[in-house]
Amino acid sequence: MVTREQVLKTLEGVQDPELGGNVVELGMITDVVVSEDVVEIGLALTIAECPLRSQIEGDTRRRVEAMPGVGEVALRTTAMTSRQRSELMNVARRRIRENAEATRVSPTTRVVAVASGKGGVGKSSISVNLAAGLAAMGFRVGLMDADIWGFSVPRMLGIEGRLEADSSTKLIKPVEVNGIKVVSTGLIIETEETALMWRGLMLSKALEQFLKQVEWGDLDYLIIDMPPGTGDVQMALTRMLPQAEMVVITTPQRAAQKVAMRVADMARRSHMPILGVVENMTGDIFGMGGGAELALELGVPLLAAIPLDAAVVEGGDIGKPVVIAEESGLAAPALNDLVERLVEVLPPAELETCTGRIAKLLEDLENGAA
Repeated sequence: MVTREQVLKTLEGVQDPELGGNVVELGMITDVVVSEDVVEIGLALTIAECPLRSQIEGDTRRRVEAMPGVGEVALRTTAMTSRQRSELMNVARRRIRENAEATRVSPTTRVVAVASGKGGVGKSSISVNLAAGLAAMGFRVGLMDADIWGFSVPRMLGIEGRLEADSSTKLIKPVEVNGIKVVSTGLIIETEETALMWRGLMLSKALEQFLKQVEWGDLDYLIIDMPPGTGDVQMALTRMLPQAEMVVITTPQRAAQKVAMRVADMARRSHMPILGVVENMTGDIFGMGGGAELALELGVPLLAAIPLDAAVVEGGDIGKPVVIAEESGLAAPALNDLVERLVEVLPPAELETCTGRIAKLLEDLENGAA
């Protein structure tokens, strides 16, 4: 008679092609009971309507039935609980991280992908002000403009320089402004009006260069201004930076919410956590509340609601983000609150260590005593 351990070993050969692991290590085998020549197997799938259900069930049954001494396989398939799905995603993310391509971004750097399903929602403005606000708080910050075609970060930060390579290391040196290390395709072309007519493969290669051939140094945060949509750049990012987490930007309208759902769906299919939602341009002509609805639907927090403010547009045009401008409008306080909220939900990695937590606790106690 076969043993339970032998069955589990055999089941390690059953792969979930979407998650890239076997059903045992992914926690999809909930139970194995061997009685004489009958093997009962509990199989939990992420959702009951999993498109790969037939394939996984067939592979499971076929492999175990082929074992000497097995006469019958009784397979019981269920849908995972939310806790089981969370544990599975943690395993899947760990596997991706262990197999990730080497980049020059430290594994301890907090990577925040600022994304939207469509253009025109103020994603770049949020990215620039996040980076500027974090730098103003004393954090070491990088800003990568991954919107290869639609680059706008250089203008929003008032950068006129160009990317150069270090003569000794042959690595690209980011342009530094306001304490932010910046990389953008807008810093390698002749003029701001020059069109980049690159196809999918070249887009992915550009992102790869930004991650592998730029001397980022030690960063607390790397903010990535993502292109709109769910294409090649997004997929390349999840492959090369498995520690990345997403902030979803939407405007209040329902049409924008539905498009933003797509980028959130992409993130979850790629095992990228969603930190929360930002509702941009809230109030006046666009209404309000759409971001809160999206956050509720996704089961994540609403990080901020940024009011529609001409000062943000003006700050972007003259290269002075409103979070650090001498004169700011209605949006600046909300953007500063967003920066603080981001640090709260995603503190620098060094504060997550035991030593870092003890140091922060002592600091809080000292401040309380004072």
